[in-house]
Amino acid sequence: MKILIGFITALLFTFTLSAQHGNAPAGRINFGVKGGLNYYNIYNDLNTNYDPRIGYHVGIFGHIHFNNYFSFQPEVVYSTQGAKYKFNSVDTRYNLNYINVPVLFQYMFDNGFRIQAGPQVGLLVSAKSINDNGTIDNRDDFKPLDFSLSVGLGYIFPPTGVGIGARYNHGIGNINKNDSSNSTNRGFQLGLFYIFGHN
Repeated sequence: MKILIGFITALLFTFTLSAQHGNAPAGRINFGVKGGLNYYNIYNDLNTNYDPRIGYHVGIFGHIHFNNYFSFQPEVVYSTQGAKYKFNSVDTRYNLNYINVPVLFQYMFDNGFRIQAGPQVGLLVSAKSINDNGTIDNRDDFKPLDFSLSVGLGYIFPPTGVGIGARYNHGIGNINKNDSSNSTNRGFQLGLFYIFGHN
């Protein structure tokens, strides 16, 4: 987590020094859509071993240019998360679905590559445990908000507006309402995005 915080601090510091030297119109805004795969798991301090859940994410975003190299990208993303757990030969899936709002700062290279980092807040939409015995709604067991740090990279195919991105989200807030144990969401995302009006 210290590495992620250090990366975000360095990115913001670099932006402060460089924001006045780009040639792109400051404040230029593009909008985009995105979607792809999730690979999420739940980690806790009780050493309970969960297996990852494969899900998906889909959302929209704004892409706000500071200059040619730096941009600000807020997003609204629906994300299926959670984990799987096996106990006494019973397989249980924990389906935690969120609306995530990452707020990312990006550095854009001239060759189409970009790196990004920033905080993310997630609003819990639903929480269910599913096994052969049925489905249980256990939303009341989890906090309504989740907090994460995100770091990622991407590549946009100029001048199409189509790109590919990969991201790691590291949960920093306990998602359990019962504070006797701490659990966090952590996951990788791989997906495609499209920026309207990109040039």
